[in-house]
Formats: sequence, C-alpha cells, structure tokens
Amino acid sequence: MDRLKVNIGGLSLKNPVMTASGTFGYGTEYADFIDLNRLGGIFVKGTTLIPRQGNDYPRMVETPSGMLNAVGLQNKGVDYFVEHIYPEIKDYDTHIIVNVSGSTIDDYVKCTEKLVALDNIPAIELNISCPNVKEGGMAFGTSCASAAKVTKAVREVYPKTLIVKLSPNVTDIAEIARAVECEGADAVSLINTFLGMAIDAEKRKPALSTVTGGLSGPCIKPIALRMVWQVFNAVKIPVIGMGGISNWRDAIEFILAGATAIQIGTGNFVDPAVSVKTIDGISEYLNRHNIQAVTDLIGKLEV
Repeated sequence: MDRLKVNIGGLSLKNPVMTASGTFGYGTEYADFIDLNRLGGIFVKGTTLIPRQGNDYPRMVETPSGMLNAVGLQNKGVDYFVEHIYPEIKDYDTHIIVNVSGSTIDDYVKCTEKLVALDNIPAIELNISCPNVKEGGMAFGTSCASAAKVTKAVREVYPKTLIVKLSPNVTDIAEIARAVECEGADAVSLINTFLGMAIDAEKRKPALSTVTGGLSGPCIKPIALRMVWQVFNAVKIPVIGMGGISNWRDAIEFILAGATAIQIGTGNFVDPAVSVKTIDGISEYLNRHNIQAVTDLIGKLEV
C-alpha cells in the first residue's frame, strides 16, 4: 500500500516497520510465524570479518520491562554469510540489510568490501557500538572523531545505502549523528542498547558472565524517544528509531518524534508476529485519523 511507503537513502520501503539486528536472526527463523515479505526490511544479526564464538553463558537475563544481553556478536563470519546465508534469504520481497561490526576500522572496511557485490543486499548498518581495540576498548560511537573516522572509511568502499547505528551511551547523541552525517552516512539508526548490569543476590555474583550487558526493551523507550527527537532536529538525513517498540502505538510515537522508519527488537521475543501487527496498526491509525500517508506524520510532534 503506497500510503505506508517511506524512503531511507536509496531504499524505498513498502512500510516503515523493520526488525532489529540481533533479535530476528536472518529472518528465516521467523518464517513460520509471519510473512517476511510484508516487512519493510530485515536487519540481520551482527556480521564480523572473522567468526566469533560470542561470550560465555549466562549471557541473557530478564529485567523489569526489558532484558540484558551479552551475546557478544556470535556469528560465523562474513564469508560464511556470503556463501551459505545469503543464497537462502536473497529472494525475499523485502530489503535485507546487514549489520556490520568490527574491532578495528580495517575490520569494518574488509567486511563491508565482501558485501558490496551482493545484488540483493542494498544497504548495511554500521554498528559503531563495538569496542575499538586500538583505542583501549572505547566504543567507536562514543566520540565524534572515532565515529566520523570509521564512517568515512566505510563510505569510501561502499556505494550503496549506508546506515550508521548510534550508541546511546554518550553525552550528546546529536553531536555523534552530525559527525557521521558529515562523513557520508545516508541515515542513522538509534538507539542501540544501554550499558547495564544485573546481580544474583543469593549467589552474590553478576547475573551475566561479562558482568555488564546491553539493556533493551520497553524500559528504555522514553529515553530512546528523546534521543530520536534530538537527532531528528539535528540532522538532515533520515532517522530510524528503535528502543522498546512493542506495538503500533509505540511506532507512531517514534515517527512523530522524527523517525522515518522504526525497528522492532526485543518485542520479537515476546510476540514473533509483533512486526506485522504493527504494520496493520499503523494502517488503521492512518484510516482512523484520515491521514493520507505515513510520511505526513514524520517529525510532526507538536511542541
């Protein structure tokens, strides 16, 4: 339905509802629950240059209104993705977007170069929340200089749509967004998880093997909304919003705050069909309010 169409860089999405990396596998895992072709896009799990085993267990724990994860980007590497995963998912009638992660700028660049030739991968999402091993473990996305540097390096080798995923663990996320926009990002997606921790009181030990992990789910939604609104008012490129979206109402709120499209993450674990229910809910909202197109709502928060 054309009234749900939105554009992100060079991508024309049939609707603004997409699934977040790390929560939806490669899409095939959810094929028994929903029609994947209805989605605006699928962001596949984090992909790195070489295989990663991930962190030791336990690496997930429930929290009030959310969850902590410390999976550690477990994946079989970009070569395995190209040879084995891509042939299985390339013909879905939706946009398949690869989340690219790395420990050095060279990792990001080499991983990206292996994805350029894949005709049915029209975009990548650059995960700059990863620790930069050459800078003492500080995440690429926590300073303007490092965020800009990795974005510029990837932009030089990647001619398709480049989305940069921003970390919320910063003082001024709008400043980071402007930095990556200046270096060629076509869009930004936000927010990634917050750094948090959980403790087992009986054992008097951390609940996660890594002590800290990424907090996601409805508990982070108010902060995510605020950050999306701030970034929308700071940049000219499209914003993809995420952070605790569990239904169509949440999605509409993010769109009003300035998101051109949204991603659903933790909500997929609660209800595997939440994404298609959200698409239907947005459509019904437009009908109920006699709004011609979802694009008429982007950033229309009355402040």
